[in-house]
Amino acid sequence: MTRVKRGYTARRRRTKIRLFASTFRGARSRLTRTTTQQKMRALISSHRDRDRQKRDFRRLWITRINAVTRENRIFYSYSRLIHNLYKRQLLLNRKILAQIAISNRNCLYMISNKISQIK
Repeated sequence: MTRVKRGYTARRRRTKIRLFASTFRGARSRLTRTTTQQKMRALISSHRDRDRQKRDFRRLWITRINAVTRENRIFYSYSRLIHNLYKRQLLLNRKILAQIAISNRNCLYMISNKISQIK
């Protein structure tokens, strides 16, 4: 059986992994086996945390809207505000409502007044 000279394929694979792990500290950026393990771990964490980030932002928006609604007793609670928005078919998502609540509270008061007038 003839000898197979692999040439640059293995080196190319290792350098690709090393470039990914170049910002890691210690052996995690230098040793091939640990860099591959760390790369897998990093990719798993990034995949998991993308979903977690969506959850965290949704929680933040809900907290901000709730704080403004309870502050000036617009609807006494966040859940009543959202329920009435859905009843009136005003499709504003939580991100936009949170931005309105922070930057322009008068606009949020106007929206809540419109909802409460139409019964």
